[in-house]
Amino acid sequence: MQGQQKTYCNPVNIDYGYTPFEVFSKQGKHRATADPVIVNFKGKLYLFSTNQEGYWYSDDMLNWKFVYRKFLLDDTYTHDLNAPAAWAMKDTLYVYGSTWKSDFPIWKSTNPTEDDWEIAVDTLMVGAWDPAFHYEEEKDKLFLYWGSSNVWPILGTEINTKTMQSEGYTVPIVRLFPEDHGWERFGEYNDNVFLQPFIEGAWMTKHNGKYYMQYGAPATEFSGYADGVYVSKGPLDRFEYQQHNPFSYKPGGFARGAGHGATFEDNFDNYWHVSTIFISTKNNFERRIGIWPSGFDKDDVMYCNTSYGDYPTFLPEFSKGKDFTKDMFAGWMLLNYQKPVQVSSTLGGYHANFAVDEDIKTYWSAKTGDKGEWFQTDLGEVSTINAIQINYADQDVEFMGKTLDKFHQYKIYGSNDGKKWSVIVDKSKNKTDVPHDYIELQTPAKARYLKLENLHMPTGKFALSGFRVFGKGVGAKPEKVQNFTVLRSSPQKYGERRSIWFKWQQNPLADGYVIYWGKSPDKMYGSIMVYGKNEYFFTGADRTDAYYFQIEAFNANGISERTEIVKSE
Repeated sequence: MQGQQKTYCNPVNIDYGYTPFEVFSKQGKHRATADPVIVNFKGKLYLFSTNQEGYWYSDDMLNWKFVYRKFLLDDTYTHDLNAPAAWAMKDTLYVYGSTWKSDFPIWKSTNPTEDDWEIAVDTLMVGAWDPAFHYEEEKDKLFLYWGSSNVWPILGTEINTKTMQSEGYTVPIVRLFPEDHGWERFGEYNDNVFLQPFIEGAWMTKHNGKYYMQYGAPATEFSGYADGVYVSKGPLDRFEYQQHNPFSYKPGGFARGAGHGATFEDNFDNYWHVSTIFISTKNNFERRIGIWPSGFDKDDVMYCNTSYGDYPTFLPEFSKGKDFTKDMFAGWMLLNYQKPVQVSSTLGGYHANFAVDEDIKTYWSAKTGDKGEWFQTDLGEVSTINAIQINYADQDVEFMGKTLDKFHQYKIYGSNDGKKWSVIVDKSKNKTDVPHDYIELQTPAKARYLKLENLHMPTGKFALSGFRVFGKGVGAKPEKVQNFTVLRSSPQKYGERRSIWFKWQQNPLADGYVIYWGKSPDKMYGSIMVYGKNEYFFTGADRTDAYYFQIEAFNANGISERTEIVKSE
C-alpha cells in the first residue's frame, strides 16, 4: 500500500546519532542533533548538523543517505561538527565546524556523495563558533558570520577567497533587544529571565539585491526558540530589524521550536527553512530537525510557514503552483489525539496516553523492547487513513555517538471492530534506522483501530512519544470560534506590551486551535497551535507595534472558518 510519497512530516526522519557526551547522558542516553544547515549543491541537498560524525544528502528531501565522516583532525575531541557551516563556492562544497581554537580546518569536496574531502585551509585564524559563510558568485566574494553568546553580538568579516582567511576587518552585525522584542526574552515563556538571552545561529540569504541576516534566540531549550531576520543592502553593515519577526516560530504542537536554522532553495526555485526542534527531556540539548516552507513575499518580506508544520506537508516535487505561505499542508488531520489506547505493557509512569497527547516531551514505554510488544489506538469511528508517523522515544537505550547498521522493524494492523485485523504497513524486513518513521499510504486505508506491533528495536525499550494517525474522520468539523478576545496593555498606559492574552469560547468539537498573527492583515505569517485549551498567553510581541490576529478550530474531521481579524494596538 506504499508508493511514491508526496508528503513528509516533521521531525525529519533521519538516523540521528546519540549524544556522544557522558555528562549529557546522566538522565539517559538519547539521540540528539541541532543547528542544521542544508545546501543545494549540484542538484542534491546536503544536510549537516551537530555531532553526527558525518552528514546526509537527498534528491527529494524525503529520503536521506548518510555519509560517515569525521572532520576534526584531533580525534580525541568529542565535538566533531558542532553547529557547522556549509556552503557552495563555484564547483566545490565547503564545510567548517565551530571552534574558538586553531584546531579545525576548512574542508572541501567536489564529490560529497562519498567520503571524498580534502583540506582547503588547515586553520581559520579568526576562529568561529556557530559559523555561517555566504558566497556571492557574481562578485566572487565570501563573507563569514559567527557568534553564540548572551553578551556579544553576531560578528561579520570578509574572507579572502584565495587565502581563505579574514584580512582583519570585523564588524558587529546583530545583537538582541529583548526590552523591545518579547520573543527574544529568555525562558520557556519568555519571562523566565534569570539569564540574558542568547543570540546564535547566523545565516545569510541574498534575495532581490538585499541581504537577510537570520539569527536564533533566546535559547535552544525552549518552545519559543525562533529565528529572526535583519535586512540590509550590503553584506556587512546597516542591518535593520524586519518588521515581521520572528519569521521562523513554532511554540505549539507536537514538534516545537524553529530556531537556529538555515534557508535554502530546492530544485524548483522554492525556499525552505531548516531549523532545530527541541525535546529537552533527558537533557537540555536533546533535539531534532524540522524543515518548513519559506520564502519572500511580493514586498520582499521573509517568512516561514510553520502552520500545521508537524502535520503532513507537500514535498518540493509536489509544490508546483502552491502558495508557500498557506498551501503546503496536505489537509490530513490528526485522527487519534487523546483517543483511547491499549498497550501490551507499561513501564512505571510512562503511561500509554502519553503517545497520543501531542507532546514530544512525554512518552509511553513498554516494559521491554522485545518482539511482540504492541500499542493500539482507537480512532472512535471508521476513518480514512492517509498517513502514519511513528516517533520512537529513547528509553534505556545503550549507545553513545554514531551507530551504523541499526534498524527498526514493525507491522501496523487495522481493524473495524478490534477483532479482525489486516496488515496496513509491513516493515518486518526493514534494515534502516527510522526514529521518526513516516508512511504515506498509496491507497488510503479504512479502519477504526490501529495496532503497532514491535518486531525489532535498535536499542532500548519499545517506547513512543507519538503514534500519530493522519487522514479524515467522518464527523463534523468545528464551527467558527466564538468570542475571540485579545487583551493587551494600551500604548497610553503602563503595562507589559510584549505579552498578549488570548481568550475564546471553548468549542466542544475542537481538538485544538491555530492562532494566526502578524503586523499587517495581509501578512499574518506567524502561527501558534494550541491543544485542549481556550486561552493562550503570547509572550513574543514587539513592544511598540500593533498586531493583527485570527483563530480557527480543528479536529479529526477538518478545520473551521477563521474568525474576523482582530487588531491590537
